[in-house]
Amino acid sequence: MNNNVLITSAGQRVSLVRAFQKELKSLDKESKVFTVDLNPVLAPACHVSDGYKSISRVDAEDYIEELISVCKSLNIKIVIPTIDTELLILAKNREKLYDEGIKPIVSSSEFVEKCRDKRLINQFFSENGIEIPVQFTKTEFSFPLFIKPYDGSLSKDIFIINQKSELTDYHLNNPKLMFMEYLDQKDHVEYTVDAYYNQKGYLMCAVPRKRIFIRAGEINKGVTNKNQVLIYVKEKLAYIKGARGCLTMQFFLNQSTGKIYGIEINPRFGGGYPLSYLSGANYPKLIIEEYLFNKKIDYFEDWEDNLLMLRYDDEILVHNYEG
Repeated sequence: MNNNVLITSAGQRVSLVRAFQKELKSLDKESKVFTVDLNPVLAPACHVSDGYKSISRVDAEDYIEELISVCKSLNIKIVIPTIDTELLILAKNREKLYDEGIKPIVSSSEFVEKCRDKRLINQFFSENGIEIPVQFTKTEFSFPLFIKPYDGSLSKDIFIINQKSELTDYHLNNPKLMFMEYLDQKDHVEYTVDAYYNQKGYLMCAVPRKRIFIRAGEINKGVTNKNQVLIYVKEKLAYIKGARGCLTMQFFLNQSTGKIYGIEINPRFGGGYPLSYLSGANYPKLIIEEYLFNKKIDYFEDWEDNLLMLRYDDEILVHNYEG
């Protein structure tokens, strides 16, 4: 019986699909990596996968039943989510999926809820001894001011306010917007850490990657660094209750003081994970070994330091398209 993998909301995750294909077929040549998307014909990753299906939006009433049906038809054993909105519904239905022989690689619903609400993740950071930017009220704050939604993603509704005249009613009256201390990027370096947690919530690998250039909220140029950020994550976050699989963490490092600030955690593969994979942090293989073959995962740090990634656009051609 094949041990097939399904990557959901595949979109442009071509590198992630190819990584899972390579690692799965090196361990089980007969198994395949399938994808689903709301509009798979227009999703490049679906065309490089071993097959794809269309699926409803994640907020559809029958999404889980539809997902189970797709998984059964394709003999799926593991589900890899790729977008924030999928995480909570998969986490809440984890046992239901497990009962069907389907393993979603997702953290607990309690931890996902913390990650999806930046107010709660700030509290989580503080409880773990991690510094966070000062959080202001909407009546007492100082400039420059950083404004972001507590449940946002993809850099939407982000504002840097330098003086009072720039504040609008939208900023002041929108209950979702948080007023935070602004960490000037002239003084700070932004790091994303791709971290792998085993089924018991223990850190097995962490790769800090410096974000050199961002495009559309995703890393376009970056470099891996074995530095104080790695030491910090190992010290502060060696165990996270409910964490499973790949977590994408964001930190700011002050270049003068060495102080590290926790910004957010996304409990899924991030768009920049291919850099960590190519450096040797093989999370697809770890997932396959741990969840399909029940192997014990050991801590791993033998990934390539100072590996620079420069991304560029490529093409997927679909012949005889009639959409």
